[in-house]
Amino acid sequence: MPLAASSGWYVGMALGIVVILVAAAIVVTIVALAQRIAAQARTSVAGLETVRRQTSELGGVARINDSGVRILRSARALRKVAVGK
Repeated sequence: MPLAASSGWYVGMALGIVVILVAAAIVVTIVALAQRIAAQARTSVAGLETVRRQTSELGGVARINDSGVRILRSARALRKVAVGK
């Protein structure tokens, strides 16, 4: 009887160690993925900063578009007068 009781203890210990090893592997994987995500986030922030700098000079686009619309309307009005429609 003492032999059977001690073998159960070994099985329990082995299962406990396996569970701990699996949990540690999961934690290590999560930490590694988190580090990769952090590195990618730093890269994207730098890229977004470059895009922001490049597009901040486009402040006059609205005014240019407005002028284009006015020119188009004037051209249509002139065509109506010239063609008679």
